[in-house]
Amino acid sequence: MTRMTVNGEALQYRLDPETPLLFALRDASNLTGAKHGCYSGDCGSCTVIADGQAVLSCQLTIAAAEGAEITTIEGLSADRAHPLQQAWAAEQVSQCGRCDPGFIMALAALMRATPNPTPDQLSALPNICRCGATPRIMKAIARAASAAAPPATPHPAGTAAQRPESPGGAAAEAPAQ
Repeated sequence: MTRMTVNGEALQYRLDPETPLLFALRDASNLTGAKHGCYSGDCGSCTVIADGQAVLSCQLTIAAAEGAEITTIEGLSADRAHPLQQAWAAEQVSQCGRCDPGFIMALAALMRATPNPTPDQLSALPNICRCGATPRIMKAIARAASAAAPPATPHPAGTAAQRPESPGGAAAEAPAQ
């Protein structure tokens, strides 16, 4: 029997330990957000988060996921309030919907570690959109990164950004060191 936590719920699977996590999630737990795609780890449509890292659930056996904390698209946000889900809707990314959950999960894991990912980090993701929605996906990523960014804070008085004025009205120069 294989045990793990999926979307905050402790689960036990009475399946062959070599069963791919994708099939356990979809068939045994009725969590159908992770999609069937290529079965070879090339498309990313089956991406879930395991212990904070994006993983391809078609390539991870339930034995290898023993004891892991798994998050699927269904567990990312109960009311679709996650910044990526909001941005996906705002930018009208979805076409066929096959890649959406995998992209969102891969990006959620990436953006947790790197709130504003670089183009190189984005191109390293295994996720593929066959419908050609990539330009809208990039806009959604930018929107989500902007929404998740902490607000700018003003500089405290006396810092380089806000030096007190000298008696003549000009900003005082910092002393030479």
